[in-house]
Amino acid sequence: MDYLGEQFIIELKLWRGNEYNERGEKQLIDYLEFYRKDKGYMLSFNFHKKKKIGVKEFSVGGKTIVEAVV
Repeated sequence: MDYLGEQFIIELKLWRGNEYNERGEKQLIDYLEFYRKDKGYMLSFNFHKKKKIGVKEFSVGGKTIVEAVV
């Protein structure tokens, strides 16, 4: 996404378990490497009744991922 002259890499996912989520993180890292960015964002939509919502920031492969679960 381009906004006010800046480029942000955002991955949108439906929550389908940890393995699927890890593949989404890998995909986001691949995008970050392609666009030469160090920070990306992942928005996960979780429709389970016992979901853990919130925002967390972590590093994977030298890249920072900010993930929000809603």
